[in-house]
Amino acid sequence: MNRKILIGASLLLTVSLAYPPAFADGRAPDDPTQDKAMITAGFLSGHPDLRFRLLGLEKREQGKQEDAFKFFQRASYYADKPSQAMVAEMLWNGTGVEANKAQAYAWMDLAAERGYEGFLELRERYWSGLDATERDQAVQYGQDIYARFGDAASQPRIATALRRERKNVTGSRTGFSGNLKIFIPTPGGGEFIDASKFYDERYWDPAKYQQWHDSIWMKPRVATVSVGDATKVLPQHQETRIPTVPPMQNAPEPVTEDAMPEISSEGKDTQK
Repeated sequence: MNRKILIGASLLLTVSLAYPPAFADGRAPDDPTQDKAMITAGFLSGHPDLRFRLLGLEKREQGKQEDAFKFFQRASYYADKPSQAMVAEMLWNGTGVEANKAQAYAWMDLAAERGYEGFLELRERYWSGLDATERDQAVQYGQDIYARFGDAASQPRIATALRRERKNVTGSRTGFSGNLKIFIPTPGGGEFIDASKFYDERYWDPAKYQQWHDSIWMKPRVATVSVGDATKVLPQHQETRIPTVPPMQNAPEPVTEDAMPEISSEGKDTQK
């Protein structure tokens, strides 16, 4: 296996997490986490997947790799596939945690659960780097990981978080009303933003929210990079190698500090 390929893919994955990849036609997807008004208005309170992913990136940028690993795990608890991929990368490289290639494969297999092309490619590169013993271990580790973090367990959690926060909006049980404005306190007094932007259906309806993620990650730039003499290799094995296990929806949530990502004066998160 070409080590340079994995290093290059890892770097690109980190960049893509901070700045979501463009669509095939070159358009950049809407990213509410890059909108200061949206974040200040409390958008991340209802999106723990994005909240903890951003905190993981923030800690990574600060060199606090152990904290970053924990936040990526916590985002993974809420079905965040990019964070699951970052857990895999950190386990593979021993960043912020003791290296464990068998566990790394299991996490990348999980990240590829929805068929996201870039994560499938990384998963297959991981598999080619395991020996027979590590492959057996990966399958065993994967069953517990899927039970706690797989979509069957984690998607109901993020769906509950989305619905709960949407119902908390003043003046509307659903969070959607024709002329609803959201007031954001600022040092100068405050400002209003249009609730139709904040409560766009694709960010709050669980099915549409997954479709939004799919539109970004199904064919991310991770899958199109080449490093040195390496070329893109599409995975031939599309299905998971991990046996199906019953989901543990009530599995305990990973523990981290309870915080919000810092927002720069330009309205973006602190990841540069």
